[in-house]
Amino acid sequence: MGVRSILPLVVPNLLSHVLFALVVIILTARALGSVFTHLRQPAVIGEMVAGVLLGPSLLGRLFPAAAGFLLPPGVASYLEVIAQVGVVLFIFLVGLELDGTLLKNQPGASVVVSIASIAVPFGLGAAFAIRIHGSLAPTGVPLGVFALFIGVSMSVTAFPILARILTDRGMQRTPLGVLALTCAAINDVIAWCLLALVVGVAQAEPSRAAITTALSVVFVAAMVLIVRPFVARLVRAYDPARHDPRTALAGILVGLLGCALVTDVIGIHPLFGAFAFGAIVPHDSELARDVEARLTDVVVVLLLPVFFAFTGLRTQIGLVRGAGQWLLCAGIIAVATAGKVGGTFVAARLCGLERRESVSLGVLMNTRGLMELVALNVGLDLGVITPTLFAMLVLMALVTTFATSPVLELARRGVLEPRTAGAHTS
Repeated sequence: MGVRSILPLVVPNLLSHVLFALVVIILTARALGSVFTHLRQPAVIGEMVAGVLLGPSLLGRLFPAAAGFLLPPGVASYLEVIAQVGVVLFIFLVGLELDGTLLKNQPGASVVVSIASIAVPFGLGAAFAIRIHGSLAPTGVPLGVFALFIGVSMSVTAFPILARILTDRGMQRTPLGVLALTCAAINDVIAWCLLALVVGVAQAEPSRAAITTALSVVFVAAMVLIVRPFVARLVRAYDPARHDPRTALAGILVGLLGCALVTDVIGIHPLFGAFAFGAIVPHDSELARDVEARLTDVVVVLLLPVFFAFTGLRTQIGLVRGAGQWLLCAGIIAVATAGKVGGTFVAARLCGLERRESVSLGVLMNTRGLMELVALNVGLDLGVITPTLFAMLVLMALVTTFATSPVLELARRGVLEPRTAGAHTS
């Protein structure tokens, strides 16, 4: 009896098929996550790789029948919905982790470095977009929209993965670690605002663009002036000894999903609403810690691997063909790295940081990871990038994230070496 005749007995209906796919996705993600942990890499990198391997790039190429059974179009459509909900919850948690005091109390160096770490890769990415627009942009996508999106894709820093790398190395409370987290937090806020701008420009007709912009301003004002004080009162009143934590969790979920719905209706993507709602909840409050503890495991263990698998379905590395396209892919990685590391390094040096500390900071800011995949999926959904360019940018996200730990190790070894008079550089 062949595989094709056995598998329908295992998954006799659509629900069983979705459950079977979830089991395979979670097991693969956890297995590769463990492998990468042993390699001193964040587990999420292994989970990202697992998603790509389950798609057409590996499983579909080596075992097309198994890939077609595991994730057929009917099952993939359900996984897409699960993945989108998971990303909305994850982006809320990213906003919830942001420390507002970092944005207020750090010296001007963090602001300068943050702006440089976005402006330089954004500018280089937009310039590079002019070079590849004719060959890799979808038909009918204006150069302006295409350049904006490529610029944003080069500018992203993965705040959660950066925090994990610093924690694993015991650097989260060092001056360099605090500066990196501060810059990444500011970077996240600016990057999501830029992404919201790209979405609004790409989706809106010329007559609609002004309305989208006006509604976005109204939304931000309402979040700051109305929702934030209301949430602050709820946070101060929250007492798990007197209140049912599940009721508080339900209220938070209603708030974040409601904000996501509002921004989706406005035309700037639901992720922006979820991020904004998370950012206005005081991150160090008991309510925030309780909500984070209840949501994180479900989001990280169940929902994010589904997102990685869905991203893997859309990543067709086989579309990158020939030496010319692989050179373009290498160029994308080089431009993204040069923009992040170079822009951060120069700004840090101008602000007085020592040379190798500046290099280390640039390497940390070059971490993209999951945040990059979220942005890339938005771009593919909008139709502003082709599947071929999507595959190239996914490879860029994987390479830059995977390189962070080993390159940081080299940079830190340089910092810890004793200085000699001949080695001194200014």
